[in-house]
Amino acid sequence: MVNETDFHVFKSHSCDMTFAFALETPYMQKMYYSIKEAAELLDLPAHVLRYWETEFRELSPRKNRGGNRVYRENDIALLQELKELLHERRFTLEGARSELKRRSEEGNVRLTDQQRAEVIGESRQIIHEILELLDDSDSA
Repeated sequence: MVNETDFHVFKSHSCDMTFAFALETPYMQKMYYSIKEAAELLDLPAHVLRYWETEFRELSPRKNRGGNRVYRENDIALLQELKELLHERRFTLEGARSELKRRSEEGNVRLTDQQRAEVIGESRQIIHEILELLDDSDSA
């Protein structure tokens, strides 16, 4: 069964996309993440996140009163998508920009096969539980 410590779905408000990905570290949902926390979640150096901000206008984390970057869940989702495109699929920066634009226009949800299987399994479990509840209410 999938739980919050190993799988999370992020909604990107900046490009109307939803991303789901497995987190390798225990996950505690927060409103904001520091650059250090975001970098650790994604297993990337902080300087890479700062660089991507200069290359992708969609990535624009807010800054707190102290001037430090604060990443929201939608920023983390976009960073995860960029990591997939640039590091795993070996896109160029321009290619990643084009792919993000294409996905945004299509409204695609990008899931790995394993993530898709986990989501389907979780959905089946929920449906099974609902059916059991309905059967119980019919017999009462």
